[in-house]
Amino acid sequence: MVLLYSEIPPLPDNANLETINQCFHRLFTQADEVTIAVGYISRNALDELDALVHRYRPKNITLTIGMYYIEGMPERLYHQAQTLNARWIESGQGEIRVVTSMKFHGKLYYFSKNNKAIGVINGSANLGVIKVDANNFRQYEVASLITDPVELTMTKALIDDINHRSSKNIAEVTDMPLVRANNIYLGNIPSVQSVPQSDVEFYEDHSTEVSFDIPLKVPTEAQRISGEGDYMKSNVNVCYAAPRNSRKPRDWYEIQITVSKAITNKPGYPEKNMPFYVITDDGFRFKAHTTSDGNKQLNAVGDELLIGRWLKGRLASAGLVEPVNDTQADTDRKGMITKEMLEEYGGDHLILTKTNQQIEDSEDGFLDVWTLKLQ
Repeated sequence: MVLLYSEIPPLPDNANLETINQCFHRLFTQADEVTIAVGYISRNALDELDALVHRYRPKNITLTIGMYYIEGMPERLYHQAQTLNARWIESGQGEIRVVTSMKFHGKLYYFSKNNKAIGVINGSANLGVIKVDANNFRQYEVASLITDPVELTMTKALIDDINHRSSKNIAEVTDMPLVRANNIYLGNIPSVQSVPQSDVEFYEDHSTEVSFDIPLKVPTEAQRISGEGDYMKSNVNVCYAAPRNSRKPRDWYEIQITVSKAITNKPGYPEKNMPFYVITDDGFRFKAHTTSDGNKQLNAVGDELLIGRWLKGRLASAGLVEPVNDTQADTDRKGMITKEMLEEYGGDHLILTKTNQQIEDSEDGFLDVWTLKLQ
């Protein structure tokens, strides 16, 4: 056994001593099989691990994550892990697994070459140790490098047992509890107020039977790539349509929630230009109304980008898309919202439901309250 350190005091002043990070990268370059089982991961560490896999191309890489199924997983991290898992499976190089039957808090890193174990790192360090950043720069970890054949065999057997009996591939974990990221794209807008979850639940508990299911019209991923198909430059992706002003592209947050006559003609649908308050399922409140011919457009009052910031901001906060500064320059349409993107987030419809409650508004008096849910 060899003791491994973190590269911060009280690391002994000895150039021959190896840090955990250095040992991990050294063993990774020597191995053709890498099996990792840890409690927690980080986005930067996933990027680093994927870069190592791409560069050194091990025959097999398995990453098992132990704590999130019980505690909840940050949604940006979850979507990143899903993407990485799909890439490794497609290339035949490996997978990402999630422990589902318990909390696994161990930190085990197993390396082998030609089916012969060459080392195990065992200690306090989660996966973040392989990529130092601001979050762990001053976090001291201690680990051991194990080379004893018996202990190597026992460690691999333990990880295999956890994987076979207590974990699933992350793509098969359909009930992963997610910790939703805050929608930072609605911040500092005077017409939007944050409301506590207790208020969201209060208004949901006072829902009426007047409710409307509004599908979001977007292309598939294949259509996005090819540039063909329905809804490429309308509705949610209207920002990719021709600019109104030839010198200025449309704002990426611009969307059109266009509602069909089959819905707007139903009893109880909001009247044209009659304001009401919306309480969203993620805890925001703003005034909305219906506009245009046949009251077919659902908009926020006084801010044509607000609903786009709410909807696209959720997807961006979840790490599923990056906001685009110049939609006309985005010729690859990387900022275009797709069906697959909405499905991965967990919602491709808006559910607009009237409650039996009202809120007094300083400008418009008592206004009806509706809930708005992405589902």
